[in-house]
Amino acid sequence: MNNVWKYALIASLGGFLFGFETAVISGAEQIIQRLWALDAFWHGLTVSISLIGTILGALLAGRISDRYGRKPVLLVIALLYLFSAIGCALSPYWSFFLLFRLLGGLAVGISSVVGPVYISEIAPSKDRGKLTGLFQIMIVSGIFIAYLTNFLFADTGEDSWRYMLGIMALPALLFYVLLRSIPESPRWLLLHKGKEEAAQVFQLLGQPVQAAPATSKGQVSLFQSQYMKPIVFAVLLAFFNQMTGINAILYYAPRIFEMAGFDAKLSYLQPIFIGGTNVFFTLLGMSIIDRIGRKKLLLSGAIGMFIFLLLTAFGLKGENSGMLLYYIIGFIASFALSQGAVIWVFLAEIFPNEVRAQGSSLGSTTHWVFAALISWIFPVIVESVPQGGYYIFLFYAIMVVLSFIFILFIPETKGKSLEDMDSIVH
Repeated sequence: MNNVWKYALIASLGGFLFGFETAVISGAEQIIQRLWALDAFWHGLTVSISLIGTILGALLAGRISDRYGRKPVLLVIALLYLFSAIGCALSPYWSFFLLFRLLGGLAVGISSVVGPVYISEIAPSKDRGKLTGLFQIMIVSGIFIAYLTNFLFADTGEDSWRYMLGIMALPALLFYVLLRSIPESPRWLLLHKGKEEAAQVFQLLGQPVQAAPATSKGQVSLFQSQYMKPIVFAVLLAFFNQMTGINAILYYAPRIFEMAGFDAKLSYLQPIFIGGTNVFFTLLGMSIIDRIGRKKLLLSGAIGMFIFLLLTAFGLKGENSGMLLYYIIGFIASFALSQGAVIWVFLAEIFPNEVRAQGSSLGSTTHWVFAALISWIFPVIVESVPQGGYYIFLFYAIMVVLSFIFILFIPETKGKSLEDMDSIVH
């Protein structure tokens, strides 16, 4: 394994923890609701508090990673994941649990920006989609392992939720140890330290030394007219990514299956099939993203998502509800092959070097704001509105149609160097 792949793989472990932290609550949320007697509103907050943390983390990520570097911030992320896992597992009170879930969300938010940015900055342009896509592969792998451990711990008694959440401490510790061996991003060094230090890392990566940018060592404001197009593309892609309802499915998968009349134990088993589908089709998407391109994947995936969201809506209404697992697997496959494969790659590459971290931070913040809203609102609607499941999945289907129209206007970025992004978006 060459150095680029090794360092990208290590950095992408933050994505594994991101995915685990995102999905693990699906196994614990109903137990926690009963334990602390939470109504729909406070239960929605308990599930989405992590996402509130991701918003704060995503807002901070660009600024702190530009100031202190990518590697130090990744090390802090690993420690936040570790403290969150231990704290959640040992929490004696609801308020403590909220605090440590917030810390975990903070780690996810920062990780969703800094991980892909770091990988994109060490990757050669011909492999950037695949390498940055490692982060998404790790996310879906983390989701799959979270569903698997939830199933394995489901019958361990009243403290099962503690085991589900606490097990994340092990990969978090491994992530911290391995991060100590990676170099700083050479493009960050060009901007903040100089060509000599950057050249050493480029040599380590087996890549030619890039020219130092005119803005070297200066802080450039993202909100300028010259960056307006990439800002619009990043914000809208992140918005539509969440409007598909993906996080509602990932966070509430067991509950959705119970709504359709499945046995409680089966409701923990079926998300494993969802997680496995997510991993397989993300791997497929990553294997072809640099050949087919970002835009074609997004457009083809939108068609599949629309069809399967409609089928899911009618399944929750009682029409062929026994097919619900297959409908949701179809949606997950379509999402993983398109939005799932492209989102973090696109956010990490669409902005020019001097504002990449800030731009990725803005896109990621948008993503997490709407993830939090979707996750908070979902239980409120399905518990208070007759046939709420039907109406909310119908809404997701309509949003996918709007996303298809938007995707027609975004630029294709495959095969372009990061230094060429200015010409692509103007």
